[in-house]
Amino acid sequence: MRKLVIPLLVVIIVLFLMSVFVIPEGDRGIVVRFGRILKDNNDIAKIYQPGLHFKLPLFDRVKTLDAKIQTMDGRSDRFVTAEKKDIIIDSYMKWRIKDFGQFYLATGGGNVMTAEALLSRKVTDMLRSEIGSREIKQIVSGPRNDNVLPSINSDAVATEAAKQALEVEGQRDKIMQNVLEGTRQNALKDLGIQVVDFRIKKINLPDSISKSIYDRMRAERETVARKHRSQGREKAEVIRAQAELEVATILAEADRDARTIRGKADGEAAEIYAKAYKQDPKFYSFWRSLKAYEQSFNNKSDILVLDPKSEFFQYMNNPNGDSGKSSSK
Repeated sequence: MRKLVIPLLVVIIVLFLMSVFVIPEGDRGIVVRFGRILKDNNDIAKIYQPGLHFKLPLFDRVKTLDAKIQTMDGRSDRFVTAEKKDIIIDSYMKWRIKDFGQFYLATGGGNVMTAEALLSRKVTDMLRSEIGSREIKQIVSGPRNDNVLPSINSDAVATEAAKQALEVEGQRDKIMQNVLEGTRQNALKDLGIQVVDFRIKKINLPDSISKSIYDRMRAERETVARKHRSQGREKAEVIRAQAELEVATILAEADRDARTIRGKADGEAAEIYAKAYKQDPKFYSFWRSLKAYEQSFNNKSDILVLDPKSEFFQYMNNPNGDSGKSSSK
C-alpha cells in the first residue's frame, strides 16, 4: 500500500500542475478543447484575464494572445493616381485584438504574421481606391489654411501660380481618415482586430516621374522668375525716368534762378558804376585803367605790342590822364 502512495502523489501533483496556467500581464488567454474554443454562457469565447487559472489536464490547450497595441509597419507599395501616374507610399498602422475568439479562428490559431498579412491586404485595397480617385497635388497636400489667402496682395510678390498652389484642397488627412474608418469596420468584422490609427509616413515618386515633375516645377519657377525680373526692370525704368525728370527740373529751376540773380546783380553793379562815374568821371577812368594794367601785366611772360602814345598808356605818360598835353611836350 505504501508503495502506491508515492506514485499516486506524483500523479496528483502532475495533474495539478497540468491543470494550472498563468496569463501574463498585458496578455489574454483562450482555452481550446478538442479543437474548439471554450465559450461562456452567452456563447461567446471565454477570455481569461491576467492571473492564475485552471483547465482540464490533457484535454485543454491554452493559447496566449497579446492584448497590447501593436504596430504594423507596412512595406512601401506603388499606387496609381487619377492622373495615371505612379506614386510610392509608405505607411504604418496601430492595431490590437478586440475579439480574441474571432482573431484565433481567422488567423489560423492566433498567428500574428497571418493577421498582419490579411490586414495589410485590406489597407492596400482601401488605399488604392482612395489614391486612384485623386491627383498628386491633392495627395501630397495637407488641409488648406483659409486664413492665409486673404493676406495675399495681388500686387505683391506672390503670383497667380502661387495663389493657385495655396488654393489646392489638400486631402492627405482625409485619405488617412477614410482608410482608417474603412479598414476598422472590415478588420473588426473579419479578423476581430480593432484598428487604432493609420498614418502615411512617406510619399515618393518613381525616378522616371520625379525627373519630369522636377523639370516642370523648375520651368514654372523660371517663368515666374522671368516675370518678376521683367516687372522689376519695368519699375526700375519708371523710377529712373522720374528721377531724371526731377533732376532736370531742379537744374533748370536752379539755372533760371541763378540767371535772374546774376542779371539783377549785374544791373545793380552797372547802376553803381554809373553813379560813381557821374560823381567823379576822372577817378572812375583812373580806376578802370589801373584794373586794365593789373590784368594786362599779371603774367610776366605776356608781350604787348602797343603804341606808347596810345590812350592805354595815358596815365603812364601823364598823371592827369591828358594824352594831348603829354604829346605837346
